[in-house]
Amino acid sequence: MNLDVEKIILVLPNDPETSATSYLTKVISMGIYNFTTNLEGIRYLMDHPNSYRDVAHIQQLNELSDTVVAKVQSGTHIIGIKNVTDHAGSTTLIYMLKKELEQSYGMNVIAMEIGRRDFTYFRDKNMISTTKDQLANEILKAKQVDVILIDLNDSDDSEGSCNDILYLIEPTSIKLNKLMARDRKIFEKLRGKKIVLNKSLLSNGDIMDFEYESKSKVFYNIPPLNDREKTNAFKDLLVKLSVVTPEKEDKEEKNKILGLFKF
Repeated sequence: MNLDVEKIILVLPNDPETSATSYLTKVISMGIYNFTTNLEGIRYLMDHPNSYRDVAHIQQLNELSDTVVAKVQSGTHIIGIKNVTDHAGSTTLIYMLKKELEQSYGMNVIAMEIGRRDFTYFRDKNMISTTKDQLANEILKAKQVDVILIDLNDSDDSEGSCNDILYLIEPTSIKLNKLMARDRKIFEKLRGKKIVLNKSLLSNGDIMDFEYESKSKVFYNIPPLNDREKTNAFKDLLVKLSVVTPEKEDKEEKNKILGLFKF
């Protein structure tokens, strides 16, 4: 008897092991595209069976996860940056971080953006525009890279591509009011994540008020900066992200000081 696996509906236990992308990828590779954990799911799939196209993203996530693990194990830091308030400055921040890592620390850095073409205006061959489907390939192709900076834009599916993510908030009243009108539970969703205030004019006292009112913790505060000027404004941020060690900072500063006395 020939069994049409595409018509099989697999009922899985509702536990972390069987819901992991690595497990589901193996199920999909067997040609089984219909799986669920409950009766409602069975009823839905009987009327609306999945095709491979409906589950292909799960395999892509698994491929991306494996790629990221391999890169991190090789010593590459993959840092995602995502705007939470509208136009919070992720693109310009990535450009400035890239310059500081290259100029102040001599690191090999590649920047990637997903689903947009803003990077083309910087005219830098190491600032790449890609899609979420091609992101894993671009990360894999990055050879001998110390840091990969990813502008996540609106691609929530690609957050798993990073071993660290900075969530940017421009803390002006109008931006925060718009944010809360759009999603009143946003700070619950961001709890425990790395919130970065960007283009921020807040004082230390203001930041404490912000944390109290939002019931969240600010990971770092970045004032308005001129992207045309060389800056070391991100030194402490890079230390907190373990991209730069304090020992390396001290060595860089010592080399600069010694360079002043060379004849």
